[in-house]
Amino acid sequence: MASKSFIKDGFIIPEAKGSTAWENEDTLIVATDWGGDTMTTSGYPFVNKRWTRGTPLDSAEELVRGDKTDVGMWPYRVELGDRAIMFASEANTFYDTTTWWLPEDGSPVQVPVPAKSNFQDVFKGQAILTLEEDWTPKEGGPTFAKGAMVSFSLQDFMDTKTLPEVHLVLSPDARSAISSVSAARSALVVSMLQNVASTVYAYDFDGKTWTGRKLDLPENGAISVSSVNPHSDIIFANVESFLRPDALWYCNLEDNTAKEIYALPERFDATGLVVEQHEATSKDGTKVPYFIVHKKDMPHDGSTPTLLYGYGGFQVSMRPSYSGTLGKLWLENGGAYVLANIRGGGEFGPKWHQAGLKTKRQVIYDDFIVVAEDLIAKKVTSPRHLGIRGGSNGGLLMGVMYTQRPDLFNAVLCQVPLLDMLRYNQLLAGASWMGEYGDPSDPVEGAFLRSISPYHNVDPNKDYPQIFLMTSTKDDRVHPGHARKFGKLLEDDGKDFLYYENTNGGHSGGEPAGNRASRSAGLSLSFTPFEGLRAGESRPSTLSRLSWCP
Repeated sequence: MASKSFIKDGFIIPEAKGSTAWENEDTLIVATDWGGDTMTTSGYPFVNKRWTRGTPLDSAEELVRGDKTDVGMWPYRVELGDRAIMFASEANTFYDTTTWWLPEDGSPVQVPVPAKSNFQDVFKGQAILTLEEDWTPKEGGPTFAKGAMVSFSLQDFMDTKTLPEVHLVLSPDARSAISSVSAARSALVVSMLQNVASTVYAYDFDGKTWTGRKLDLPENGAISVSSVNPHSDIIFANVESFLRPDALWYCNLEDNTAKEIYALPERFDATGLVVEQHEATSKDGTKVPYFIVHKKDMPHDGSTPTLLYGYGGFQVSMRPSYSGTLGKLWLENGGAYVLANIRGGGEFGPKWHQAGLKTKRQVIYDDFIVVAEDLIAKKVTSPRHLGIRGGSNGGLLMGVMYTQRPDLFNAVLCQVPLLDMLRYNQLLAGASWMGEYGDPSDPVEGAFLRSISPYHNVDPNKDYPQIFLMTSTKDDRVHPGHARKFGKLLEDDGKDFLYYENTNGGHSGGEPAGNRASRSAGLSLSFTPFEGLRAGESRPSTLSRLSWCP
């Protein structure tokens, strides 16, 4: 650090999709492309090796090997007292994992935990797991429900190579979910979502029972615990909301004191803006929450330009967040912003996610539709003034909305999308997502995917809202071919659309700041009347073409 230089005999690994974990200062456990047939169908490593400083990479000792059909296999380290314990996570599917303990001497040992569970941390010698499925560790013993967090003695497991007594840490209710878990010196720090609002707790273990207390952090926003040290009781957290910019909070677990120590400047005028949470009733009776941000004096006559955002997949929770761009260019100008907490996400735990897996996926799209219909029924907006936005899996959501309910929307912003659901598993990392979407080669799952696949459900005789397809040439997660072929299909059918392919960046769209600023401004710039275009009509500039606002 003093000389700002790399040390001699450092670890240098050729570029590849992979990961490393420190066993000690002179030893790495490495997962990488070892050459030959050592990468999975999804494009990730499945061989983990131990590499000692000062030796050639190709001399590394193989420790554990998964299968080519896995998603991938990655090493990680946990601390038990002053010892480093090494593990490897073999992702058999996106949601099924085999966990291996890698002893310093001897063969890998499989840890007897559920395939649908996630290792979180170690606290007071207890290995902490969150469950994605119901689990009865021992016949005749208690069953722990999916969504719960449990623990067991890591040392007892290593001594006996069998599962010791399992303790319940906490079991969230139907409207709550565990967001993150990290071990500090005197407490296990647990971030929870309770009706999509963040709360943070500190849990302790007395050898038999876990107890928790709430930390004194702001409510009614999103809290991300950003720094926790197992050797300290000081934690840091990022706190934000729709109308409050990111702030860094300090919290001392020892005396339960908390204070804001830094905040980003406000980027828009939030005066007169309000945030509301509503519920819409989906087709099967499920209550689907959504947030709406708008001016307090917003008219309820269907005239408000409204942007509706959704994702609905991979157990990713959509939480309130601050956006200077959205606030300055949209909310200040009278637009309303809506965030839909549809199924497929993790807002209410694994049940909320698993309700929309594979052939059950239509419920996700039904949820998004009823949120749009609820906005229209409440006369917040109307189809002419309603636009929708989503990216990646949310881009698939946009494609499904475009084909299933074109009558509900007047603009569709479809970013880095999946759109061809019969070939998605043949493109880049797509094979890893079959646990989410299903297998196109399976007769039942393939038939369902055909029924929702946006690329296969465009009707050349139907009118559609204007769609803006956005992708990236260097996206190594969702292939740009999805957007390209969809654009070509729309062009051949004479449909009105916009297309933008960023030649830099990847799946997250890491393009030059100036490009992003111009494009973001263009999306919100014009509040002139827009009725849409049809094939053969003259095309105005990109900025005004995309405006759906009066």
